[in-house]
Amino acid sequence: MKSVALHNLGCKVNSYELDVMQQYLQKKGYKIVNFNQKADIYIINTCTVTNIADRKSRQMLHRAKKQNPDAIVVAVGCYVQTNEAEIEKDDCIDLAIGNNRKNELVEIIEAYLDKRQSAEKQLPDKTMEHTSVIDINAEKEYEEMQLVHTAEHTRAYIKIQDGCNQFCSYCVIPFARGRVRSRKPEQVEEEVRRLAETGYHEIVLTGIHLSSYGLDFHGESYNTTGGQGNEQELLRLIERIHAVDGITRIRLGSLEPRVITEAFAGALAALPKVCPHFHLSLQSGCDSVLKRMNRRYTTEEFARSVEILRCVYEHPAITTDVITGFPGETEEEFAQTVSYLEKIRFFEMHVFPYSRREGTVAANMPGQLTEKEKKQRSSVLLAMTARHSKEYREYYIGKEQEVLFEQCHEIEGRQYLTGHTRNYVRVAIPAEGIDPAEMTNQERICRLTGFADEETLLGTC
Repeated sequence: MKSVALHNLGCKVNSYELDVMQQYLQKKGYKIVNFNQKADIYIINTCTVTNIADRKSRQMLHRAKKQNPDAIVVAVGCYVQTNEAEIEKDDCIDLAIGNNRKNELVEIIEAYLDKRQSAEKQLPDKTMEHTSVIDINAEKEYEEMQLVHTAEHTRAYIKIQDGCNQFCSYCVIPFARGRVRSRKPEQVEEEVRRLAETGYHEIVLTGIHLSSYGLDFHGESYNTTGGQGNEQELLRLIERIHAVDGITRIRLGSLEPRVITEAFAGALAALPKVCPHFHLSLQSGCDSVLKRMNRRYTTEEFARSVEILRCVYEHPAITTDVITGFPGETEEEFAQTVSYLEKIRFFEMHVFPYSRREGTVAANMPGQLTEKEKKQRSSVLLAMTARHSKEYREYYIGKEQEVLFEQCHEIEGRQYLTGHTRNYVRVAIPAEGIDPAEMTNQERICRLTGFADEETLLGTC
């Protein structure tokens, strides 16, 4: 029995795909071991969203070969897709598999092993026989993968869409993931039902560009009844999942503000399993910067989407992403972003200094800021999000909330059982005197009494 160690880099979509690949390997009889252990095969699901992500991917691949020089090191995913020539020259990589080939992982590995073990043919040091990369930009079919279980015991991420047609000026992902491809709703429902049967209560729908669910390769809606956009396809899928017994919570991955119409938000609010927790990707609070980024909305349109959500839900958790130091961002433009974010007051912001990515339009834009300038601006926004996040959590002190408990966690030397409210506020109750096994993966009404730490509220049930 060959041992396999797996490691994931990047987003929740990558994490989902690695979970499925691990299940394929286990089904074929491979022994899964920790990545820090010596293994016969190392599989790294790579990321290429920034130059830093590329470097981390290379580092993990080289680390694997260093751990066991005789092992087969397999690079999978986005870094492979966008750096095929570089992959071919890297002696640490024995086998490379691009995107939309992950469901063939076991077959590709075993074909490689057969060739390697054959006395009749010795593979050259580096040939295309080591690489399985398709023209992702011509791929029109969604690569079906089925998840049985995840590392988490209460929450399962479900990939429903792949690819992106947006071509933001800073982003390489359309070249790594290809164009929009949507998963068939009956396949999503089948996977959700199976996960519910194994005990999962919470489902998170995710994708490379979730708001494009229901669009085909050409950006046209699968809906042929006319008169409705693809957000109706996403809504219909959510309604199907909502009907699955055993699922009590549904969360959505990152959404574009354009899908948050009054009709769409109202329909979601009518589905009690949908959590009032929404991630709307902003990137900048300045319209001139958004235009250079090729983002397809204005700050006014974004604010309207937030307003709609706050009208149909009581105190929803709204989170976002912000890039600081985008090429050409002036002091005045950054000040506009700061002012805008103070008005919106997100529950949480993920703040990223702009990372120059070769192969994108933004990489060649004038006015590239220094790393020092980008970090200084990031620090301003990080301080802001810490303040706003605290204010959001304080709102719930003294209130009762439903908490889905997940795991034991140590906070300042004391053991707590932790979980999340429907708004994704983390809550901790003291673990003394309770049986964590009885509470884990169970929902309980808790009164929130104060802070356990900066990101966690204390509760009593």
